[in-house]
Amino acid sequence: MSKLRDGWVKTVWVLALLLPVWFLVAALGTKFGILDWRIGFGLMVFTLGGLLLLGVLVLAIVGLLMALLVKPRQGWQRALVAVAIPALALGFAASVMSKAKDIPPIHDIATDIQDPPVFSKAVIDARAAIAGSNPIAPMNVPVPALKGKTVGELGKAANPDLAPLALSQSVPDATKLVAEAAKAEGLKVTTTGDGVVEAVAESFWFGFKDDVVFRIRPASTGAGSVIDIRSTSRVGMSDLGANGKRIGALSAAIKAKAG
Repeated sequence: MSKLRDGWVKTVWVLALLLPVWFLVAALGTKFGILDWRIGFGLMVFTLGGLLLLGVLVLAIVGLLMALLVKPRQGWQRALVAVAIPALALGFAASVMSKAKDIPPIHDIATDIQDPPVFSKAVIDARAAIAGSNPIAPMNVPVPALKGKTVGELGKAANPDLAPLALSQSVPDATKLVAEAAKAEGLKVTTTGDGVVEAVAESFWFGFKDDVVFRIRPASTGAGSVIDIRSTSRVGMSDLGANGKRIGALSAAIKAKAG
């Protein structure tokens, strides 16, 4: 019985140590284009990730019980590590899922939902080249999957503080200022000019890209300018609130630079 216990504990310990490797391969493989995002994230993380964690956790608990009950009692330290790794990972996943319940399943946020900024053909083409990517859809058209509500309405309800920015700077000066603020916030600016700035935000682990467009127009008073921001995820049904947070951070950065 002790040989079975020792082999069991060693096996689950190795399996637990390999769990981080599995998720690293999924994340970095997707980021560097080795894996399609639907494989790296969709299959390895979203579909199989929870099952793997739960399976190793159950096996590790059995190993821990064997280490504590079978004489001579030994190996419990390794078994405890094997329990802790999937348990902590499952706790993190549960926390993310709990927060996701309070966030609408949308991936397109703008400060103006009736007349949102539009993306250039280059951005549209880049998105279309990704298998399973999100199309750029109207924000003021009811969506059956969202119970008849519009993407704009849900985005506004989740981010009530987001609004167009009024600056005293002229359109050319504001355009330059916006581009500088976007770079300072870690975005890659791809287009600047004619009252439009386009940029790309990329996540660290999976390399998921969100497209951001800034529209800079003359203020209705004739002095200064008005800036609208739109941030849209290229893939995934829900952004878990990332686009709204990004627009909020960019708005604050632009205001700070404008003085």
